[in-house]
Amino acid sequence: MDVAAQVQALVDEAPEDPSVREGVQVVASVLSEVAQGLGHAQYYVLQNFQQQWQVTTLQHRSQTDLQKTVIYAYGSLADATRMGQSAELMAAPINVVPLLFQFFSIAEVDSLIFIDAPNNPNQVRELEREDLQVLVESRLSQHVLSKQEASGANRTEIA
Repeated sequence: MDVAAQVQALVDEAPEDPSVREGVQVVASVLSEVAQGLGHAQYYVLQNFQQQWQVTTLQHRSQTDLQKTVIYAYGSLADATRMGQSAELMAAPINVVPLLFQFFSIAEVDSLIFIDAPNNPNQVRELEREDLQVLVESRLSQHVLSKQEASGANRTEIA
């Protein structure tokens, strides 16, 4: 499924409440922009049989008090399978827009690491949840402000 269809599915699944649906549309547009900059419309995430994603804690080599929690998303099933060699893990395909949407809501995870080609560091991208959160909040604020301005303009015209 291409990114546009994934975005439409996300919006279609939103509650019928008009303000919630509007908010989901704004968030979906941000996720679409992020997804367009990635290498695949679908990634593979390692998960256990209870469908919980594998979360990895990384620690700085010299500053052991610095650490972050990440989820790896692989561009191919072969790469995910090669990296998740465990009887308790399986590689699950997930479309990139739902992946970003779910990642956005997992407060314990700092980054989502997209691995399009494991042997090529130029094709590994890190998306920090905080950066995505700032982008979404900024876009939502802009949307609310533009609605307020439009509402104010409508009142002036009526008066």
